[in-house]
Amino acid sequence: MLTDAHCHPSDLYTFFNDFEEERIRLGVTAAASACMESEYIQYEELSRNTKNNNAPPLLVCLGIHPQIFKMINDKETIKIDYNKLLETLEQLASEKRIAAVGECGFDLFNSVFKETEALQDRFFSPQIDIAIRYELPVVLHVRRAMNKIFAVSSLLAKCKAVVFHSWPGTFEEAQALLRKGVNAYFSFGNTIMLNHKQAIRSCALLPSDRLLTETDAPYQPRRGQAFSQWSDLPLILEAAATLRNEAGNKISVNDLENQIESNFRKVFL
Repeated sequence: MLTDAHCHPSDLYTFFNDFEEERIRLGVTAAASACMESEYIQYEELSRNTKNNNAPPLLVCLGIHPQIFKMINDKETIKIDYNKLLETLEQLASEKRIAAVGECGFDLFNSVFKETEALQDRFFSPQIDIAIRYELPVVLHVRRAMNKIFAVSSLLAKCKAVVFHSWPGTFEEAQALLRKGVNAYFSFGNTIMLNHKQAIRSCALLPSDRLLTETDAPYQPRRGQAFSQWSDLPLILEAAATLRNEAGNKISVNDLENQIESNFRKVFL
């Protein structure tokens, strides 16, 4: 079974209005990340429809995305009540209405996001506390902030599981997190076909029982494409298997797909 550990269906709709039909046709079980209550409501309805139609599950996740503190439209900064969003997250977690907390994390990619570092710090630990309290996995967004992840590794080690969306670190950093007791899973998408050397090496060398696949749809397109979508997943799997075989970690595409499905189930189901 194909699995997508991280995607944004509501944003994918901007490019591709038949996105849900494609997911069902391909048999993809996906974890969709919402960052606002309105988005969560939309995903929950999609999830309910999959259950009613015996379709592959769409699992709903909710978190305070680190970029949300600098969300803008064409005219002004979008006003969001972060404390209320945190309360909503806790309520949904307590009611077992989310599959994971996330995506949350740290984004220090540029000066715009660095301006909100204090807010990112303030709202990160409370989200992890919720995940620990309700035994939920965490989906992390990390850009140019691995130092902050290592600073909170003892807290992350208490989580059921920690999914690093589009793993941004090195193979050695992944090993270090595992040694620190973090039940970490490392998710890869089209970046392994885009000459991202750290992602390629990590995907090739990490234990197969720590790997996940994702599309980050629509935000991680293949070269020459406008957006990423679920039909990318077979190509991502094939690329991952090729990388592992070239590194001496022999595995077929089918066996890798089965292993990643097992990993996905351990994390989310």
